[in-house]
Amino acid sequence: MMRRREFIEQMGFVSAMALFPDLASAATENEAISAFAKKLKPVGRRLEMEGYYVWCNSPIEGPDGRIHLFFSRWKDSKKMGGWINGSEICHAIADSPESEFKFSQTILAPRGPGFWDATTCHNPSIKKVDGKYALFFIGNSNGKTNTKRIGLATADSLEGPWTRPDEPLLQAGPSGAWDDHCTTNPAFIQHPSGQYWLFYKSWNTAEYEHSTDPLVRGNRKYGLAISNELMGPYKKYTGNPVIDFSRRGNNTQLEDAFVWLENGRFKMLARDMGVFNHRYGLYMESKNGKRWKEPQIAYFDAEHYHIDQPTPPKYLNKYGRFERPQLLFQNDKPTYLFTTSQGGKYMTASPFIFKIES
Repeated sequence: MMRRREFIEQMGFVSAMALFPDLASAATENEAISAFAKKLKPVGRRLEMEGYYVWCNSPIEGPDGRIHLFFSRWKDSKKMGGWINGSEICHAIADSPESEFKFSQTILAPRGPGFWDATTCHNPSIKKVDGKYALFFIGNSNGKTNTKRIGLATADSLEGPWTRPDEPLLQAGPSGAWDDHCTTNPAFIQHPSGQYWLFYKSWNTAEYEHSTDPLVRGNRKYGLAISNELMGPYKKYTGNPVIDFSRRGNNTQLEDAFVWLENGRFKMLARDMGVFNHRYGLYMESKNGKRWKEPQIAYFDAEHYHIDQPTPPKYLNKYGRFERPQLLFQNDKPTYLFTTSQGGKYMTASPFIFKIES
């Protein structure tokens, strides 16, 4: 039976939460911080390129121990929106995760009229699969979101040459489906069964076109496609979408997923779009990759880490948040988190790296 003093203390706490909702929010946030988030130590920016926005930074350790970074970039004259109609995918190399990355070459550039990736190449995600290198990416053919499709380029070496596909790896769903708008943000794993699993983001066109949300049009969800061969065909899981936050209300959603297997569990990082706010990262786990647990905080924004940055120009409206999370694995363990963030010395965008402390 609750004692009188305990009852008074609990009622006082409840009253305080009602009077000061910010305290309630902080209490909830503290409970939701993942173990992953507690291991992160900011390292700083790398690969700042004059004249370019640098985005989508996917690292991998090479056979010689050097770190290879596959990233997207576009000319700064296009401002932030250039990713959709002028991005190319490039390669840079560093001796270690925290040392200077040096530009190597452009890997994939838009091919022009008549190709599915005519107007942009974006979202690189590099993997080593079956002894070769698999570079998942997206392209579009009209400079708009409704032709975004996932593709797969392959090479025997991180230095190339790369064989690029004449057709996308995964098409959008039929008209009216939850994923009829596009396939984008590829997140790949090789399943312990030997199957090839591809997670992808999409949304419904009608919801997107008739959206009344002043912040974000449409509601982004994640689906899963499975193949018995790396190059496909990939068959969409009948229980899609595997992640759907729309039932939470307030047009809650996510994007930029990265998926990996660790200690027999599926794990995911993603950019939060309303679970906690629009500035943090999300962390989730799953036993089977199809049903995911409640999201936690994977990482915070720049302000939380006391990162000193100058006042941004008005055209950088995503300033201070970290996007496109990708992990570097060394000896089969995640050692660094690579993100991208607006700002830097050229006031465009560049990689921002966190060390994952053991």
